[in-house]
Amino acid sequence: MLKKPILFTPGPTPIPPEVSLAEATPMIHHRTPEFSRIIYELKDDLKHLFQTQEGEVYTFSSSGTGAMEACVANLLTKKDKALVILGGKFAERWVELCEAYGVKTATVDVKYGEAVEPAAVEEALKKNKDIKVVFATQCETSTGVLHDIESIAKVVKKYSALLVVDAITGVGVHPLLMDAWGVDVAVTGSQKGCMIPPGLALLAVRPTAWEAIEKADLPRYYWDLRKMRDTLKKDTTPFTPAISLVRALKVAVDMIKKEGLENVWQRHAHMAHATREAVKALGLELYAQRPCNILTAVKAPKGLDVEAFLKRLKNEYGIWFAEGQEEMKGKIFRIAHVGYMNDFDILTAVSAVERGLYEAGYPVEIGKGVATAQKCLLKGEIPKEAKKKPVPAPL
Repeated sequence: MLKKPILFTPGPTPIPPEVSLAEATPMIHHRTPEFSRIIYELKDDLKHLFQTQEGEVYTFSSSGTGAMEACVANLLTKKDKALVILGGKFAERWVELCEAYGVKTATVDVKYGEAVEPAAVEEALKKNKDIKVVFATQCETSTGVLHDIESIAKVVKKYSALLVVDAITGVGVHPLLMDAWGVDVAVTGSQKGCMIPPGLALLAVRPTAWEAIEKADLPRYYWDLRKMRDTLKKDTTPFTPAISLVRALKVAVDMIKKEGLENVWQRHAHMAHATREAVKALGLELYAQRPCNILTAVKAPKGLDVEAFLKRLKNEYGIWFAEGQEEMKGKIFRIAHVGYMNDFDILTAVSAVERGLYEAGYPVEIGKGVATAQKCLLKGEIPKEAKKKPVPAPL
């Protein structure tokens, strides 16, 4: 069979042809009016993506983890203490970054597959009155869980702490209303909902965070937000940027604007709902109790060799799903539906799951999952909670 590689991984994700072409255009120098014009045009576009008019969005040439490190380096002092909301591999990265800088942390422990209860965050803040920053994760990619950032923000507002959100897989998929909710800092990466290759990290900062940034005494040079702020005012960057990726980002953001941010959120809810219903129709169980719309985490049925199942789909058919990480390895597999995808991509993904399970000897009824997904997609069904989401502020 002719293999046509198709990514159903939560990052990197499929790239629109227009974005790839933008990267292929002849190189320009970054200290020129041509590049400054791109930076200028992106300013409001990126603020719209994060739903902030009060703040600014800074672009780093790094993965999302680089922006996470920048948050730690710019917001804390050596004497400060941070609160980290756990629940998965990527939430745990906040702890690791704080430890790397010698910052003490308290944690809100959350069982894998479950979403944090805002009351648990409040309890932790009551016990730790010296908390300066609360680090949260919107979509925990390792488990497929969506955390309620709006409710968490309401809790954090009661205390003298800043709320920093890892929205690396949330932005461009789920609503993140920084101004309306009171999120102080948020980060995302380029290879998820932004629909471009890995290599850019976006860090949105509201004015509420600047006092802490000015007081921070941790080592920072490349990650210094003060340098980013000063150069952004001049429509440039302090260091050589990833020029091709920035140009690609402009094209991708224009595509998001054309579709409409609310429509982008609804498309992801639509695809996620169809995938989850199809999975359940095949007799499989969902892993996440409060699933996000970037991916569907599926519990491996008894007896299924997940590694062999995914390897066969990749090698024989070019279909890439993601395995579970660390303690979830061999226990789940993850079907991403994020970014440059539509209804027919979902039908392809569900069809691949059916075939892979059938060939692995699992008693699956071929066509049942596809039929279920097709019906959901035709009806335009979305999860109940997605119907109540707010309309984004106009650009």
